[in-house]
Amino acid sequence: MTIKIALPKGKLLAETALLLEKTGWQMEGYNEGLRNYRVKSLRFLDMTAKVFQEKDIPIQVAIGNYDIGICGIDWLEELTSKYPASAPIKIRDLGYGKGTLYLAASSYAKIPSLASLSSKSELVRIASEYPNIAESFILNLRVKRFSIYPVWGGAEAYPPENATLALVAGDTDEKLFNNGLKSLCKVMNFNACLIANRKSWEQKDLSDVLTTLETIKPGKSKSTTPAKVSSAGRFSTAVIDKDMVRIALPDGHQQKHTVELLNRAGIKLDDYPSSTGNRRPISNLDDVFIRVIRPQDMPLQVANGNFDLAITGLDWVTDHLDSFPSSPVQELADLKLGWVRIVAVVGKDVPADNIYDLQRFYAENTAPIRVASEYVNIADKYARDNHLGMYRVIPTWGATEAFLPEDADLLIENTETGSTIARHNLKIIDTLFESTARLIGAKNKAYSPVKKARIEKIIKLLNKAAVKQEANK
Repeated sequence: MTIKIALPKGKLLAETALLLEKTGWQMEGYNEGLRNYRVKSLRFLDMTAKVFQEKDIPIQVAIGNYDIGICGIDWLEELTSKYPASAPIKIRDLGYGKGTLYLAASSYAKIPSLASLSSKSELVRIASEYPNIAESFILNLRVKRFSIYPVWGGAEAYPPENATLALVAGDTDEKLFNNGLKSLCKVMNFNACLIANRKSWEQKDLSDVLTTLETIKPGKSKSTTPAKVSSAGRFSTAVIDKDMVRIALPDGHQQKHTVELLNRAGIKLDDYPSSTGNRRPISNLDDVFIRVIRPQDMPLQVANGNFDLAITGLDWVTDHLDSFPSSPVQELADLKLGWVRIVAVVGKDVPADNIYDLQRFYAENTAPIRVASEYVNIADKYARDNHLGMYRVIPTWGATEAFLPEDADLLIENTETGSTIARHNLKIIDTLFESTARLIGAKNKAYSPVKKARIEKIIKLLNKAAVKQEANK
């Protein structure tokens, strides 16, 4: 009998590896230098383990791809809030990875208490990467009118301009947040936990594996949550008038390239990238308001009118337009940075070197082809346009290479060199398109002459800087 376990990468990896070392599982290769998503137990020869982004683990265990898994209770609760009947069984707390989900508002917002929300007649907007928990919580408060804004992360950046509230993760017992937020209440505390698939729990003998954990006391650790939380955040407010240009800049690994481009354009920023979690850097441009958010969220935010300009990848613009073909989002400039290819990937053992081979290979397939991707709309359109027959798109939150071949048949992924794909014994069979960073805005938007001139000036500066950058290569 094979026992399959899903292990977390990211913030829980180090302490999970330490826990498993104490249990004597001897998980070969599962450490901070992780290079392969498949790891083996030298003690339990009938155990197979795979490493996923933490958010994917409750789903993978719930649908039965894995018998047991380790993840945060927050992500288990996010699944349970929407799909209570199919949720995995929580076996035990593991004690580490502690944090708290807070419902927070701007320090400058006139929200005296949590109870006051239920009496508000205007729309209450909540931004969060935990949309199911947010919806469940706000329904229990009997709020009259509300809207949930699902975001990929960085929800703390949205109040007060684009959201009333944010449901965010932070250190337990902290009160004051960066970005000028104040906590209205704690929604839940969380830590790492061990979960099991319901059917596996009832039908498989997991005792040999689980008894090794019974002698291990729950760990005590400081919070490993990704949110920037402190008792003295750096935050500056700005009065945004109708002529002020609102710009969204990317967080994450694209910040370095973005700073180089902005410097070349003569645009100087203070505190970007930020070591304190500040998402509102100050620039040397007059009458410009800048916010740092996830590139994945930018097209929708521009479409909704929350930003006038944004720097994001063509990949995320395409994914947005594949879902909303009539969206007002348009490309204003190719900034010539952050180059990647969006590719179709299969296992090396699949007898296909192109999409036509893949069509023939799956022509007689009776089960749906599983297409895994962060780009769910691109993946859906690609499978449909290439007549792959019955298919099912599996949304992922990163580490997509881990899904092949056991948990997916085809990946739609981004790559620079293809080396990571090759290292995981996979191969590229098609290139969908090439993606670089783009400056985007909304078409047919009526701006005042003053604001229009400011926007055109910024577009010209960035276009010129991009051309100069290309010439210097």
